[in-house]
Amino acid sequence: MDTAVSRALLGEVAGGLRGESLRLYRPDDTLAFSISDCRRAGFPRACQAARRHGFEPVVRLAGGRAAVFTRQSVAFAWSTPEEDARRGIEARFDRLARLVMAALRRVGVDARIGPVPDEYCPGAHSVNAGGRAKLMGVGQRVIAGGAHVGGVVTVGARERTREVLTSVYEALDYPFAVETVGVVEDEAPGVGVEDVGAALLEEWGAIRQLTPGTFGRALLERAREFLPHHEVGADAQWVGASNARLTRKIVSEPEKR
Repeated sequence: MDTAVSRALLGEVAGGLRGESLRLYRPDDTLAFSISDCRRAGFPRACQAARRHGFEPVVRLAGGRAAVFTRQSVAFAWSTPEEDARRGIEARFDRLARLVMAALRRVGVDARIGPVPDEYCPGAHSVNAGGRAKLMGVGQRVIAGGAHVGGVVTVGARERTREVLTSVYEALDYPFAVETVGVVEDEAPGVGVEDVGAALLEEWGAIRQLTPGTFGRALLERAREFLPHHEVGADAQWVGASNARLTRKIVSEPEKR
């Protein structure tokens, strides 16, 4: 449901029904696949592996490669109104990466921007710890009138994250070095999900006036309509595969190989 809610939120922002919106949340245990992942021969086995490790497979909004969300992480969805969303893709990635880096430094992590070789869902705007281990991944989706920048900061559950990613990346035949998976609590002992969430809000609050908001019934109803487009069946069949418009609107984080 989280992905469907983020998609509905982006639609409202792009349509002028609400202003710029930030959603910070604690996700369920989820393995988020991109559309390109769904097209790989090993996708059914990857979904089986995810479920075997206790993670529900979903198809996310942004591109890139498979990413993991756990209850020991902080996810974010930042939707902004844009006259020409494609022109600002790089700037939005850069702004988000710098914000997350600053938030993690606030809680004592030697956070840096850039990919770690053979990390999962590789991207130039990943945030890592000391150049060794990835802590944050980000993707972006643009539609007419708006942009969504979303991702996750991994705070705990290192071993579970490493185990599921090892199985999933093997099934998808992607390069992956398990030691590149990092968690905040290893870099800053005693720091938890709530601490990271508070640090992120502090950094966002420095550049935006934050006002608590609610989703509203209409948004949640719209999210339920989107839900089948992001679900993966028990047979690894993806309902959204027939939605060509969805494919054209995906923008992935540039890979560094």
